[in-house]
Amino acid sequence: MSNKEDIQKELQTLNEEYEKIRKKMLGLKSELAEMTLDGDYEFTGRDGEKVKLSEMFGDKKYLYTVHNMGKGCSYCTMWADGFNSNYTYIEKKGSFVLISPDAPDVMTEFTNSRDWKFKCYSSEGNTFTKDVGFYVENEEGKGHVYPGVSAFEKLDDGTIKRVALDYFAPTDE
Repeated sequence: MSNKEDIQKELQTLNEEYEKIRKKMLGLKSELAEMTLDGDYEFTGRDGEKVKLSEMFGDKKYLYTVHNMGKGCSYCTMWADGFNSNYTYIEKKGSFVLISPDAPDVMTEFTNSRDWKFKCYSSEGNTFTKDVGFYVENEEGKGHVYPGVSAFEKLDDGTIKRVALDYFAPTDE
């Protein structure tokens, strides 16, 4: 068994390696985040209303979208439950919405059962989640939604540009 000093040295070495990898990951995420959207996507809200991405900004310059995996993901549910108590602070900087891949009726029933106060929209029927990199298909054509967040900026000419992104995982610190 290692002694305490050996363990501390190994932890320090691992922490230094982790910091190098983390910085590289942040740089790559910044490069990936920089994208201008080609079109305006349409989503379905809880009341069945159709809402375009450009409309989700409201009167704000920024829009924060949580890419949720839907009703079947306990981690996404846990994160969204947490946002329920603090999204109003986020909305001081920009609009805040949750995007679900579930059908509108499933999304509505589930989000209402969780008593989520923030705006939630179904992306069923559009390619938004795939276009911004949170949906990936394998060689057999089966897809998988990844959880995360994107920050968008609406430019003065109405162009929507993503300025940041991050992925969520069960092991997030």
